Amino acid sequence: MRVYYDRDADVNLIKDKKVLIVGYGSQGHAHAMNLRDSGVENIAVALREDSSTRKKAEDAGFTCYTPAEGAKWSDVVMMLTPDELQSDIYAEDLHENMKEASALCFAHGLNIHFNLIEPRPDLDVFMIAPKGPGHTVRSEYVRGGGVPTLVAVAQNASGNALEIALSYASANGGGKAGIIETTFQEECETDLFGEQVVLCGGLVELIRSGYDTLVEAGYAPEMAYFECLHEVKLIVDLIYEGGIANMNYSISNTAEYGEYCTGPRIITDETRAEMRRVLQDIQSGRFTRNWMLENKVNQTSFKATRRRNDSHPIEEVGRKLREMMPWISKKALVDKSRN
Repeated sequence: MRVYYDRDADVNLIKDKKVLIVGYGSQGHAHAMNLRDSGVENIAVALREDSSTRKKAEDAGFTCYTPAEGAKWSDVVMMLTPDELQSDIYAEDLHENMKEASALCFAHGLNIHFNLIEPRPDLDVFMIAPKGPGHTVRSEYVRGGGVPTLVAVAQNASGNALEIALSYASANGGGKAGIIETTFQEECETDLFGEQVVLCGGLVELIRSGYDTLVEAGYAPEMAYFECLHEVKLIVDLIYEGGIANMNYSISNTAEYGEYCTGPRIITDETRAEMRRVLQDIQSGRFTRNWMLENKVNQTSFKATRRRNDSHPIEEVGRKLREMMPWISKKALVDKSRN
């Protein structure tokens, strides 16, 4: 695996380009601000005319275009809208309007890897994927650092696609931490697997199931919340800082012994077999097909599941307990008024 740093990138390549950021959410606002602060003078944001975030982008000093207008103006188009919107944006606004020999960029490989978008052959197509949410991409840049970033090239029409990608990644702060070369396939499939099996799907179901088990056994919901949700941050921070061994070094011997004897009772051979089936669903495109079909019916099941999960008792208990811990909101990672 090859890793690039600022010394390997010519940031002047992206400074000479007109860069269009499509979308102004978590990643969009971070990329736009970081590139501008790195000296990219010709940078604009593409949003629908009725977009609720258009004012935020304009208040931050960015020129706003519609996607079609921006495509005609720009040399580099970075797609930072939700995955489910990108194929329609490309087909309706970008395909006929992008300049010849310009570049189409992504922060996730899904639409390219699964052929939801088939770019014109004259375009460079590459990926810049910071391994962190937008607020971290921005805050680390402001601090003088950066977030490790994945880079991949799917189409090299110019013969210079990797060099332009490295320039963009460096201007976004990635070159200070390391820019790791990968492929659209590898990034997409491992990202989906990690989200579904561990980070979002697996972890959230463990938390809710642990909470429900304690409450059903007669324990106070507040105690269940603390033990099954609140303390997750302590454990994750220890693992994030120095790996699983670092976490085990820091917790009590009782907790470590419980990990060894009980963890394999929860994550069994049957669980691992199901993980392999999940990976097969991702690799075959079955998951992506089902997700895109869900979007064709206005996310009916998705939104119903979100409402049901948001009304779980753990959410109400958590709101009340977090009011007792004002330091949490003071260090909030997400500011919905800004991004």
